[in-house]
Amino acid sequence: MNEEQLEAIILQTINGAITTIPNYLDEIKQNNEVLKVDNPKEFVYGVIMGMALGMSGAILSTQEEAPTAEEQIKVRDIVYKHIPEIRERIFS
Repeated sequence: MNEEQLEAIILQTINGAITTIPNYLDEIKQNNEVLKVDNPKEFVYGVIMGMALGMSGAILSTQEEAPTAEEQIKVRDIVYKHIPEIRERIFS
């Protein structure tokens, strides 16, 4: 998988995760007595980052060969490059 394909898959994963933001915020609002989240937006940011990194890593690991450390770093770097967009969607 070349870097362009990898970035396209990761961007698709990030966009999918971003669409869940309103649902997570509503869920926290409705169930905060149980969840006890002090800062819902920071909590959701952590969830979205976890989803983006986790799902992207999982996609990478479906290749025939196990992902190299370099490929894993590449995934992280691509996700991190999109942090400003993710934060903007959550915090604005």
